[in-house]
Amino acid sequence: MLSIFDLSLQLNAYPIKRAKADLLKIIALSPKDQEAHIEQKKRAIVNFHFENNPFYRELVGEKDFNNWDKLPILSKKNLQKPLQERLSFGYTLKNIYLNKTSGSSGNPFIFAKDKYCHALTWASNIYRFGWYGIDFNTSYQARFYGIPMDFIGNKKERFKDFLSNRFRFAIFDLSDAVLEGFLTHFRLKKFDYINGYTSSIVLFAKYLERKNIVLKDICPSLKVCMVTSEMLFEDDKVLLEKQLGIPIINEYGASELDLIAFRNPEGEWQMNSETLFVEILDENDAVLPYGQEGRIVITSLFNKAHPFIRYDIGDIGILDEKSTLQKPILKKLIGRTNDIAVLPSGKKAPGLSFYYITKSAIEDDGNVKEFVIEQKQTDTFEVQYVSETELNLLQIEKIEQAIILYLEPNLKFIFIRKPSLKRNKRGKLKQFKSMV
Repeated sequence: MLSIFDLSLQLNAYPIKRAKADLLKIIALSPKDQEAHIEQKKRAIVNFHFENNPFYRELVGEKDFNNWDKLPILSKKNLQKPLQERLSFGYTLKNIYLNKTSGSSGNPFIFAKDKYCHALTWASNIYRFGWYGIDFNTSYQARFYGIPMDFIGNKKERFKDFLSNRFRFAIFDLSDAVLEGFLTHFRLKKFDYINGYTSSIVLFAKYLERKNIVLKDICPSLKVCMVTSEMLFEDDKVLLEKQLGIPIINEYGASELDLIAFRNPEGEWQMNSETLFVEILDENDAVLPYGQEGRIVITSLFNKAHPFIRYDIGDIGILDEKSTLQKPILKKLIGRTNDIAVLPSGKKAPGLSFYYITKSAIEDDGNVKEFVIEQKQTDTFEVQYVSETELNLLQIEKIEQAIILYLEPNLKFIFIRKPSLKRNKRGKLKQFKSMV
């Protein structure tokens, strides 16, 4: 019998029962059969869109679409046109799943999935959360996300929360008074798991640390915490494990695609090979071997409403050398391609390296709650931070020494203390941004 979460999907024409059954069949394939399955799905999705999607056919042009390596790399810039011009024949605004990206890469756009493809996305989520004893129909979620502020949008999201058995903690205001209110809910409600944006949950954990509270002590029903959408640093993971008192699972996904990678019970960041095909490419669009760093390019194997074929998601990463086609392992997620800082020497450094160096230097005493970095000029960076007290000269000197050690000398840092940091409309914190 379908429970309320599954039933809500079925009633909205998302065939979740079929999707769950199909996903389990794919998971059960042998390595040899899985390889044949992926090749068949790659060819089928390209042929479908070449025949049924004028947008994709024009993008491919006269290229030999039977040669996978010759297919064009799809970027977000290609998608900056009305959705109706990108939909496949037979799909309209009435028979698709419609959504839009948050625009964290600087290129927001509206996208579509056919309803079966979106049901598979949910089936994939349900399967992986099930590794940790979480059932979307019965487990109660503490959700750290943004929420629409307009009346209709807010009520719609709250109703979805009800159907999905979750309680939402709105994260636009994370002052101590609000976090104390969060704590009260954990005392009163029997949450099974936490799911939400990394930075918000880390900030809550820092509050718990100051209060000398382990969350599981006051909410014993908690089993696990899944963090998503923002980078999880190792020291933040240690903090979360200590103050929440439960396992911390790192999730990596994209709303226009699917769940991309999820920490499995063996501690590996396992990629989704059931509904997606993942490649790591160099600057010339050549496929890199396992172990080498490059652009993450993903194909959605089931989305017939809209092509996401060899789609450059805008992230940089490395697949582990022990990866297989059936079980690719994400060794490292380095950051977004637009988060690369070009230094005066010509050296290129991922923006997160600045974030990591600064983080290690200023958080020793717990004074700084959170911060973001903006590159204003090639040699000038602005650090905006929230703290109990202003940074002192010793801390600033420590940062400067770390920068020289890890990057290069003569970089200027301007430190600006703020009462709070600006988040985007969905509540995400953009940790590094280059204005150059």
